[in-house]
Order: sequence, then C-alpha cells, then structure tokens
Amino acid sequence: MKLLVRNLARNTTQEELKAAFAKFGSIQSCTLVMDKETGESKGFGFVEMPKVGDAKLAIKSLNGAEIDGAKIRVKKAEEAGAAPQE
Repeated sequence: MKLLVRNLARNTTQEELKAAFAKFGSIQSCTLVMDKETGESKGFGFVEMPKVGDAKLAIKSLNGAEIDGAKIRVKKAEEAGAAPQE
C-alpha cells in the first residue's frame, strides 16, 4: 500500500522517514519529494509498504505524530489518474 506523508519538516531526511515507518513493517520504497531548483524537501513524501495490515497500523500510529518538530499527516495515497469512487 502506498502512503502519502505530508507536513514533514524541511530538514527531515529520507532515512528518518523510512526509519519511522520501518517500526511497523517492511518498506518497499520511501521517497521524499524534493524541489528541483533548490534541492530542498517540499515537505511531503511517499512510503510504500507491501503488507496492507502494516500500512494501516503505520497510518493509525503515525498520523498526527511528531517528527523533527512537525506534526505529520499520513494517509493512503490516491492512485495517479484514478477516477474518484462514487
């Protein structure tokens, strides 16, 4: 399951983000979105976890948690190009 992590502190590293989620299970991928011009974090990223149960536990545990002084928000990432479910 792919998770969207928002409201990250600009100084949070990809390694820190991965470590926070690794407590809840294996990580398939972890990507911090960077500004192409400045090379700095845009304050959000994606974490992909192969087991849905682990991902749901990570959402429940980390949504609203504090990392590097910022209260992060975690939710299931919407698939790119997916039509909204009615």
